[in-house]
Amino acid sequence: MPQEKYHLEIPSDPNNLITVEEFVNYFSKELNLDEDKLSTVLLAVTEAATNAIKHANKNDINKMVTIDAYVDDSNLIIKVKDEGHGFHPEEVPDPTLPENILKDSGRGVYLMKVYMDDVKYNQTPTGLETILTIKL
Repeated sequence: MPQEKYHLEIPSDPNNLITVEEFVNYFSKELNLDEDKLSTVLLAVTEAATNAIKHANKNDINKMVTIDAYVDDSNLIIKVKDEGHGFHPEEVPDPTLPENILKDSGRGVYLMKVYMDDVKYNQTPTGLETILTIKL
């Protein structure tokens, strides 16, 4: 398996989510991910990037979202970094509760946890890094 590192940097504009999808498709193809893994990674990375653009960077095109992907041992690790002030994942309402079921947002953090093998958050001096890990 190639030990390459894949890097993408985009301004915080929701229209750039298509670029994120193309980026995920590109490195997934290079890493020979099967369709199920590709769908899973695509969902999680798109959710993380959406959160970074909308919630962290407040759609400010002067703020960047950086995505790095690489293989470590038998894991694919994807880091999505924003320039926001961070958040407390434990304070995000549970989207599976009856009062939240019909809301049209608030599922990203939950979906990432369900579909990825590991989700961590790293607060840095310049923003929050969402670290997604999936076993290959």
